[in-house]
Amino acid sequence: MQRKIRLTPVRLLVLGYLSVIIIGTLLLIIPFSSKITGSASFMDALFTTVSASCVTGLIVQDTATHWSTFGQVVILFLIQIGGIGFMTVVYTILMLGGRKIGLKERTFMQEAVSAPTLSGMGKLTTTILIGTLAFEALGAFVLCFRFVPDYGWGEGIWISVFTSVSAFCNAGFDLMGDKTGKYSSMTAYSGDPIVCLTIPLLIIVGGLGFFVWKDIKDNRFRFRKYELHTKLVLIMTAILVIVPTLVIMLAENDLPWKERVFSSFFTAVTPRTAGFNVLPLSGAGSVKSVTLLLTIILMFIGGSSGSTAGGVKTNTIAVLGLSVISLVRGKRSVECFGRRIDETNVKNAAQFLTIFLTLIVVGAVLLCLFEQGNSLWPDDPEITGITVTESVFEVVSALATVGLTTGVTPQLTLGSQIVLCVLMFLGRAGCMTVMLSWKTPSAPAAELPMEKVRIG
Repeated sequence: MQRKIRLTPVRLLVLGYLSVIIIGTLLLIIPFSSKITGSASFMDALFTTVSASCVTGLIVQDTATHWSTFGQVVILFLIQIGGIGFMTVVYTILMLGGRKIGLKERTFMQEAVSAPTLSGMGKLTTTILIGTLAFEALGAFVLCFRFVPDYGWGEGIWISVFTSVSAFCNAGFDLMGDKTGKYSSMTAYSGDPIVCLTIPLLIIVGGLGFFVWKDIKDNRFRFRKYELHTKLVLIMTAILVIVPTLVIMLAENDLPWKERVFSSFFTAVTPRTAGFNVLPLSGAGSVKSVTLLLTIILMFIGGSSGSTAGGVKTNTIAVLGLSVISLVRGKRSVECFGRRIDETNVKNAAQFLTIFLTLIVVGAVLLCLFEQGNSLWPDDPEITGITVTESVFEVVSALATVGLTTGVTPQLTLGSQIVLCVLMFLGRAGCMTVMLSWKTPSAPAAELPMEKVRIG
């Protein structure tokens, strides 16, 4: 007799993202989704859909030059769904439809946003929606002051809205391809204060997380009253913005002073985890090696839990860092701001970091294997294969749902594109979430004898 498969919150979350990917792919395959004659290839549509719904930003076709207005609207909706979360959209539809939200729906929503309790799900959903739309509208309004004078009212407003949503959702998609060159991102605005301040601020706010918003909203700016999670996120965010900005300013010392300041701030923020860039990452005039290395580190860390960002998350790094400090100080428990962090949190952080690193290693090895003999640079066909730096950069960018690239993504083979699609999905749905979706309940095993293992 076959055992009935139970639809757990974790499984529903995974199936939800897969459903969005399938629908998005079918919409982008439609001929009028593309500007070119005929329909887009299945792989181009799939890769773009996965990247948009997983708010990554890696692309194999330039968004502005390849996709029609309809295709761009589809991509924008995929970004928005991916940013606020599939279950948030479902929960909102149920509330607007007047349906009573039961325990089952609240449990699904709790799992989707990593909420600590079931209480206040309706209020949290409202905060997420209103906050998201408000910040995106404000960002679009400010960006209009730059893009409307450059491209006219209609196109300028559309670019502003698209860019604002993409930035807030930490997606990194842009519509600059037919204006400043294919795959150029925001490089034409490297010294522009409106672009270089608005986009990073949207990325930061989106990457703080919905629980941080709620905590700040409830307690205003009284830091002492914030939850430990909020305190750690705010401190880590400040460190990961200020320190990299100063390092990049020192590294990119050949830029004019104004461009150097704004570009350094932009470049320090966007790897966590939106794929915009104002400084070229490859080719002539590309960033220095230290900036590239710092970008990989920032992509790896990402934003905070319960946000639109990816990566291992700032709070994960904070918990592991505090664990090391406690070890050095000889303390038995991990403590911070007068609170003791649950040992399960420390264990989960270590497990998540291990899974993340394992996926990076496996992904980088697969890319190196698939790209053997492949010419990634059309201007120099004699150069074949992918370097270790390029493979690690692409893999971290995909898994952390960043979207930055050293320029090799459009030329990757089918095998490498599939690897990146899988990594983007795992990065957005959550590595541990996907693994837990396969877990089946089992009878508790007998407790085995304990034995110590030598470490280090």
